[in-house]
Amino acid sequence: MKINRVLIYSFAVIAMLLWGISFVWTKIVFKYYGPITTVFIRLLISCTFLFLISLLFFKREKINKADYKLFLLSSLLNPFLYFLGESFGLKYVSSTIAAVIIATIPVFTPLAAYFSIRERLSNYNIIGIFVSFFGILVMLLKRDLSLNASPLGVLFLFIGVASAVFYTILLKKLTIKYSPLKIITVQNFIGVIYFLPLFLVFEFRDFINIKPNFELISTILLLAVFASSLAYIFYAISVREIGVSRANVFSNLMPVFTAIFSYFILAEIFSMNKIIGVLIVILGVFITQIDISKVYFRMGK
Repeated sequence: MKINRVLIYSFAVIAMLLWGISFVWTKIVFKYYGPITTVFIRLLISCTFLFLISLLFFKREKINKADYKLFLLSSLLNPFLYFLGESFGLKYVSSTIAAVIIATIPVFTPLAAYFSIRERLSNYNIIGIFVSFFGILVMLLKRDLSLNASPLGVLFLFIGVASAVFYTILLKKLTIKYSPLKIITVQNFIGVIYFLPLFLVFEFRDFINIKPNFELISTILLLAVFASSLAYIFYAISVREIGVSRANVFSNLMPVFTAIFSYFILAEIFSMNKIIGVLIVILGVFITQIDISKVYFRMGK
């Protein structure tokens, strides 16, 4: 079934909005739980939620035995390695800076996509990517070009970036055979298995000593249902319909949403360079999505 392009782009933007605010939600949960516990519970709730949805409203899909390795590898990259990098990175840097670094994913994805699945980009795609990346730098750097961020946190975040880049390539292959709902449900379930030993060894004792309150429970549910479930489904649909590189460039919108939500929820400073950076990022995303052949045709040439 062919999906309207406006709807596809809307799915991509909504996914980035949910992931953008997820950095803020994660910071809130970190007041109570460590990174491993946060991700483990988030994935556990998510795969339970998705399993119930698929059981109640969708037909059962069987996984081909030949694709088991692909699911195991993709789940190792994301959610396991990606969330380790993102969560520990968020522990050391602000939510906005974390989102900015994660948003460099589309800068590296085209190279990986070219070498692995031979997906090419037009000149406008490339220009849009670099314009967006420049906007990210404007948001990140101070006037003296210094960066007030922990090197360790930045390292963890770039581990997340690398994992996400290669994960997206594998995701493209999976979306050809399986529905987005099936893919994300299985991957999150495998992610729970990957995280379980780390949770039991490193953070279980702290977990049982924390008494959950409304803020903790509600924020964990928001992370699980919206950021780890619906956002990934919307993103998987976008990858299937418009390709790896075009879908990934929407990642540049994440720091825009994160900066806005951080300002209102976490009281982070929203300076002029962030405002200018937001506008440049949006311009870059627009340029990347230009289909010159259609514009040319509509002009009657």
